[in-house]
Amino acid sequence: MFGIGMPELIIILVIILVIFGAGKLPDIGNSMGKAIKGFKTAVDDSEKEHEDTPKEKKIENSKK
Repeated sequence: MFGIGMPELIIILVIILVIFGAGKLPDIGNSMGKAIKGFKTAVDDSEKEHEDTPKEKKIENSKK
């Protein structure tokens, strides 16, 4: 996973804990989860829109 092993992940988590404190971690996790969910939704919507566009153009061209 990007060349990051378990020791590196533990060090990163400890640094985050020191910077933000234990009280803020649930809020940060919640915010990150919402951001990731929003990003996935936007990507899915974009893919659906991209897939629908050629079909609509074909229908419009066939009506002319």
